Amino acid sequence: MPSRLPAADHAAGVAWGVVGALFAAVIPTLFINSGIRHGHWGDRHVGARTARLVVMAFILASITAGTALMAALGAPRTMTALVVAMFTTLAGLTAVTFTWKISVHAAVASGSIALLTLTYGPWPLAAYPLVALVSWSRTALRDHTPAQVASGALLGAVLARVTFAAVR
Repeated sequence: MPSRLPAADHAAGVAWGVVGALFAAVIPTLFINSGIRHGHWGDRHVGARTARLVVMAFILASITAGTALMAALGAPRTMTALVVAMFTTLAGLTAVTFTWKISVHAAVASGSIALLTLTYGPWPLAAYPLVALVSWSRTALRDHTPAQVASGALLGAVLARVTFAAVR
């Protein structure tokens, strides 16, 4: 049974969400877009292994900075656990990327549902077909093999769930 989250002021919750999103998504997206404009990588999917590792290292640093800021400013433990789970998942994906192109998209989709089930119970599992859709799209675009998306989905769910449960 999932534990109930402490009630939080709506505005404060939104603000902490914005801080987390800034360091985990906005800053990394700006970095990727800058790399595309400067010709460092061809598109936002960053398919080449060396470039992919550079982007992943940057995102890990950004998430680390965001986590430190959130901890220093007293963010709710659940929000900090979410960002730490993002870090751990990306660190695991980065380690695999040194030898194999695992699907980050499938990992994020699957990890998100895993975190939602820890927080709200089993009903978010109904959204798992979206993970299958993301995985299908990555193979249909010929960006990944079925093994790469299946491994990404599994690793994302396991790392996100274990980390979030341990930290929150």
